[in-house]
Amino acid sequence: MSQKFLTADKSRRSFLGSLSDTNLLMSITIIVFFAMYLFAIFALGSGFQKAQTFFNILNANAALIILSCGMTLVMITGGIDISVGGMAALVSMCSAVYLDMHSGSVIGALLISLGIGLAFGLVQGYLIAYLDIQPFIVTLAGMFFARGMTTIVNTNPFNVQNEEFVKLKEARIIIPGLGSYNKRGEYIDAYIEIGVIVALVVVAALFVFLKWTKTGRNFYAVGGNKQSALMLGINVKRTTFLAYLMCGFLGGIGGFVYFMHVGSGSATHAAGAEMNAIASSIIGGTMLTGGVGNIIGTLFGVLSLALIQNIVSSIGLDQAWWTGITNASMLCIFLIVQSVIIARRKKANLSASRPAEVKGAKK
Repeated sequence: MSQKFLTADKSRRSFLGSLSDTNLLMSITIIVFFAMYLFAIFALGSGFQKAQTFFNILNANAALIILSCGMTLVMITGGIDISVGGMAALVSMCSAVYLDMHSGSVIGALLISLGIGLAFGLVQGYLIAYLDIQPFIVTLAGMFFARGMTTIVNTNPFNVQNEEFVKLKEARIIIPGLGSYNKRGEYIDAYIEIGVIVALVVVAALFVFLKWTKTGRNFYAVGGNKQSALMLGINVKRTTFLAYLMCGFLGGIGGFVYFMHVGSGSATHAAGAEMNAIASSIIGGTMLTGGVGNIIGTLFGVLSLALIQNIVSSIGLDQAWWTGITNASMLCIFLIVQSVIIARRKKANLSASRPAEVKGAKK
């Protein structure tokens, strides 16, 4: 019996050892998400049993998924970008003013959004990568600048009335066979917004980029150890610049998706989005120290953060501070889990290397 237990334990350790830090942390996030969702289904009533509840989480957080993906890219390289929330607010206000006050088109608004994102990415990336200014200071200035510019563009919040945009905002993609009946016995189709499709495409594209391209692998190398990356012939400055450029570009896309969801311009839009993006990336398994992270994990990090908020609200704790408390608790738990796992794996690797050193010494 003891032999079987030892064999099973050895197999378990072998399986865990074969997983990289990135995949192990991502797996934990996915397991936690499904565990929480199952708890919600069985413990909190029929609301979570409807497919539309899950789709609503996606609809409400499509922009955050995109912003968090950009955040993950810079965190993998060992940086951070706290300007993404202000960028989303600026994109929303500029697009709203352009559409309503200047009779603009949706394509024009999208180009403006991408231009704003690229401009932030270019400036911040250059200052961080080539002038070696601390990422936190640069992006903090970027956040203040974006919020200030949002107010300069237009002070008062307003809803966009542009017909072309309203049609795009109200467009729904029906998911066949997953609808539900309301209290009056009417069948309601399940649906997702266009922004969800954009977010999932971004996740898929970045997953491929990080896993199967040389530049994507360079992101991990730079975040893991810059000196080692230089010795391997990697252009660290260019890789860092590219990470911030892509984060800015994704900020433009995420800002426009956010704008499509809310349909208005306001200086208070996307308040705290940068903190939620950082939290989602960490919950998804991205290390603040760099070199470890996964886009799929980030996706489930966003979903986990949104799900725990829905669970807390369903319990009846609707006050704003309960959301903050639960977010902080969840973030701390995942930080502790990350620290414990990484520490244990380092200890295991050190123990595994000692016999080899002893054997080499004997020879």
